Amino acid sequence: MRAVVIGGNGFIGSHLVDALLADRWQITVYDRAPERYRPPMPGVEYVQGELGNAGLLGTVLDGGDVLFHLASTTIPESSNDAPIFDIQSNLVDTVRLLDVCVARHVKKVIFLSSGGTVYGTPNALPVTEAAPTHPICSYGIVKLTIEKYLQLYKHLHDLSYTILRPSNPYGPRQNPVGHQGVVGVFLGRIAQELPISVWGDGEIIRDYLHVTDLVRACLAAATTETTGPIFNIASGQGTSLNQLLEVIERVIGRPPRIVRLPARPFDVPRLVLDSKRAQRALRWQPQIPLEEGILDTWNWVRDLQWLHRVP
Repeated sequence: MRAVVIGGNGFIGSHLVDALLADRWQITVYDRAPERYRPPMPGVEYVQGELGNAGLLGTVLDGGDVLFHLASTTIPESSNDAPIFDIQSNLVDTVRLLDVCVARHVKKVIFLSSGGTVYGTPNALPVTEAAPTHPICSYGIVKLTIEKYLQLYKHLHDLSYTILRPSNPYGPRQNPVGHQGVVGVFLGRIAQELPISVWGDGEIIRDYLHVTDLVRACLAAATTETTGPIFNIASGQGTSLNQLLEVIERVIGRPPRIVRLPARPFDVPRLVLDSKRAQRALRWQPQIPLEEGILDTWNWVRDLQWLHRVP
């Protein structure tokens, strides 16, 4: 089987590449930048290009069995600042990508949507795939619209797809000096001996999922004849920021310094996903407990020599 991984040099994509290599897939990574934290992997073809380059993507996708679409040019925090850019660089370019998939006879598309943003503020917890979708940021709106276009292309062109809605993934290779991924950012700040910023009262609840569990779901979606096109992928356990900080303190052996800031309008107060559909159809289960996953991530962050030199 040949996989094309768009965004394969990113946090989730690099772990997916590891899993595909272990399963002996033929792999092409398509990304606009090289991997940040390690050299290219032996046996993997790397092609550098933009999501909107339909000509180059046509060459890359020729002969591809499964396309994993993991790329995004925006994050929830900043997407509302430039929604037109979000639409053009993610939605428009992805629809163009679907045209290429049809022309190149790609057998299946696995799209990583966003369980953390497409539902908006839920009416009840845990959130199932049938819950209303009312995203409150452009990032979530665009992810949801791409889902609708996948449904349309299935109807028009019989393009097979599976949509995964992950909760809040974390783990090694998540950028510790970035703006997305609270676990990685918190641990990165601690490693630099800097204070952690907590927006609001710390009672925002999220569903944290180790990246290894997420990529196992990606593989299951690619290789299983699924009974439904949309799956929540989550731990199913809600953890507040204050509880997360308690876990981090136990793992690192000292209390982190915390700066309390006003709440942000785009933060959904509570979100926990129900992944029973994936457990039934994909025979998938989350396996890594939060404290074990944070220890794994902390060990990786602590070993980043350059991080300790960041001003």
